Amino acid sequence: MSPAPTPLWLDGATEPGAAEPPVTAALPRQVDVLVVGAGYTGLSAARETAATGRTTLVLDASGVGRGCSSRNGGQVAYSIKPSYQDLAARHGANLAFRICSEGQQALAHLRRLATDEHLDCDWRPRGGFHGAHTRRHFVAMARDAEAQPRGLEQRIGIVPRSEQRAEIATDFYHGGVIYHDDASIEPRRLFIALHARAIASGAQVIGNCAVNALQRVREGFEVRTARGTVVARQVLLATNGYSGSLSPWHRRRVIPIGSYQIATEPLGVGRVGELIPSGRHISDSRRVVVYYRPSPDGERIVFGGRASLNERDPRVCVPRLQAMLTQIFPSLRGAAITHAWVGWVAYTFDTLPHLGGHDGLYFSMGYCGQGVPLAPYFGMRIGQQMVGLTEGRTALDGLEFPSRPYYHGVPWFLGASVFYYRCLDALGL
Repeated sequence: MSPAPTPLWLDGATEPGAAEPPVTAALPRQVDVLVVGAGYTGLSAARETAATGRTTLVLDASGVGRGCSSRNGGQVAYSIKPSYQDLAARHGANLAFRICSEGQQALAHLRRLATDEHLDCDWRPRGGFHGAHTRRHFVAMARDAEAQPRGLEQRIGIVPRSEQRAEIATDFYHGGVIYHDDASIEPRRLFIALHARAIASGAQVIGNCAVNALQRVREGFEVRTARGTVVARQVLLATNGYSGSLSPWHRRRVIPIGSYQIATEPLGVGRVGELIPSGRHISDSRRVVVYYRPSPDGERIVFGGRASLNERDPRVCVPRLQAMLTQIFPSLRGAAITHAWVGWVAYTFDTLPHLGGHDGLYFSMGYCGQGVPLAPYFGMRIGQQMVGLTEGRTALDGLEFPSRPYYHGVPWFLGASVFYYRCLDALGL
């Protein structure tokens, strides 16, 4: 039986955004703020702008929440990709410190929403285990854990290979580290909670209404949609991995990459607990990313990774993902796969998220596979910037948003890059 091409957490659930107005609802003729993209970023920004009394309209080309905001793996971790040392070499020590602090604040923001404001997102503060693909990787992990930059310390535990079966029932890794402050969420529930917050603040959210063109006018922007034209004083692009031709400047700066996932058949809570005793989410040090965790109900393993470059049918990637899974857990060879899905993340050429304004358009995008903590946080910050609040300022403001010659949104270079990284992983480098 072929796997269902939908995320596991949509089984028997109300579709994300089911409370949105019907497609026959009339669009307002004019608004203060129009947000393109109804995912974590757009909804978080809309909540901020609507809360100040600005009329706010959020539009999405598909049903709201049906992009990566319901198709991610639910991992919540410190989320700035470059190391402090790399950032210091690029931008100087002071700015590097501030950028890394933004990653910590993003994690703290989502934790605060879940624990202090009781956001219903199935918050599970069990931490994350990062496995070492080689002995050399483990030595580097342990060294880095013991020499963290002052003021940026994370709670990290070092797990030698002799003790790793307390974390994960495999000998595939050479030890690893525990990030004790990591957590997991259920993606659909996080979306629904952020959607409800935006609506409660007064924002209007409408799906199945593509924005086809933007034109500067005296009042701001004339926004041409599939269902009519809206004049907006401010426009925010919150499309991340789904950015298309609407703004060629932004499209040249984000690289859409498919993140493919599968869910096993129900294995039983006991067996899943034997495989991942800690219940943490798992990743490892390979360059070609994999990530996995127990399903929210504890009955299955949800496993994801970069299994293809641009395959739109996630079921095509099932054999490769299944091979990756059984390489780690040989006992799962033969376990059926019931679901397979893909969400499009957006990488950037400097592996940093970017937000701000260009040519009158606001934007927040490029989360490099870490959108669960970053999108709600930077969505909030860009929304605050749009209404002139000083707390919206970030360390990323004003950073160059780089592109590359001959890149216009189709990542022709990915095939060679991924092949190179796979070779490095195979050699254990």
